[in-house]
Amino acid sequence: MITDFRLPDLGEGLVEAEIVQWHVAAGDEVTLNQTIAEVETAKAVVELPSPFAGTVATLRHAEGDVVPVGEVLISFEVAGSDAGEPATEAEHTREPNLVGYGAAPRSSARPQRRARAGSGGDAVDLAVREAAPHDAIAPSAPEREPRERPRSTPPVRKLASDLGVDLDLVAASGVDGVITRDDVEAYAARTTASAAPASPVGSAPAAPTRAAAGDVRIPIRGVRKHTADAMVRSAFTAPHAATFLTVDVSASVAFVAGLRADSRYAGHRVGIMAVAAKAVCLALRRTPELNATWDDAAGEIVRFAKVNLGIAAATERGLVVPSVKDAGGMSLPELSDAIRSLADTARAGRSTPADLVGGTFSITNYGVFGVDAGTPILVPGEAGILGLGAVQRRPWEHEGGIALRDVMTLSLSFDHRLVDGAEAARFLTDVGDVLRDPARAMVFA
Repeated sequence: MITDFRLPDLGEGLVEAEIVQWHVAAGDEVTLNQTIAEVETAKAVVELPSPFAGTVATLRHAEGDVVPVGEVLISFEVAGSDAGEPATEAEHTREPNLVGYGAAPRSSARPQRRARAGSGGDAVDLAVREAAPHDAIAPSAPEREPRERPRSTPPVRKLASDLGVDLDLVAASGVDGVITRDDVEAYAARTTASAAPASPVGSAPAAPTRAAAGDVRIPIRGVRKHTADAMVRSAFTAPHAATFLTVDVSASVAFVAGLRADSRYAGHRVGIMAVAAKAVCLALRRTPELNATWDDAAGEIVRFAKVNLGIAAATERGLVVPSVKDAGGMSLPELSDAIRSLADTARAGRSTPADLVGGTFSITNYGVFGVDAGTPILVPGEAGILGLGAVQRRPWEHEGGIALRDVMTLSLSFDHRLVDGAEAARFLTDVGDVLRDPARAMVFA
């Protein structure tokens, strides 16, 4: 029988994925859990395993297509009583149980949603229509029979709220009557267009979008789209503040050189980045306000018991921030290895969704690009991010004189709802003290 496989939710409520590469073609025999495709979500490239053993009947999408969650991705011919006939919904075994794919239904009957409280049906819709100006409702919006609460994902509901769109008035085009982002944006565009005043007769038309020969248009999707959404959300949600400290890190540079010359540690390739990361973990013990998050829904500040250290990595697909889980419990060599492994995996486009969530504090090292300082934007949900500038030889006061020293500027951005200026300064001073003299780590509690 022919069995369809729909794109599952690959974690964190993601709503779509782009097909990067197919590993199978129509007619291929596949085994259970064999990799059939690589798909790129807004967070990472994920290998998709086959949920069936059988023969590939049809690839429903081509490489480069962006596929919504829940849409048929591929069809298989699997062993059954009536080969070649589509399987009924009750016949789908959905094995193995992929992330977000759900367990097999008990029957083919769909669960019924409870109607919204009130007079029932479409009464709210009619009230809105009667109260609203005629040009505020898109003329093409179809009249519909009373129905259940509109079905959509949390990101789509958020978009509708931001655009002032009532989902009860939006026609759904998604699978099983789900309202998509495109549906909301199209409705908002029609409403805006119908409400806009007509141009006066004889007035000049609006200036066209600037364009010239050789311009390149790049679709906004995948990691780039996710990063943009996250940065806008962070910038307009958390009140950012920043503070800076320039320190003499000559002792840390010498410390790193000594570790690399020691055969016992040479294989770990400890660098100034790892020393700074260890200093951050130590400083966060003394300033837990920076290892916290603001839970607006619960009306609480949550201080984390462990440090999951985010490491910003520039990749061909954009900026990603995988995190080293429980970095505070690692030794310096272990932390150095973990950072390098995460960064290499991210640049290869192989970070898993689990790698890219759960961070509690982050580090970004723009010093590798020769930059002295900056004001990094917070990762959404985190209280702080530390920027590491380039290590440069500069004339510096040393032992009562002027000498060439290795100097670095530290830039701390923090959420001022969670962290006061004094706490931010104390944290940055602690990090600077360890970098100025690594032996200071011995006296940290």
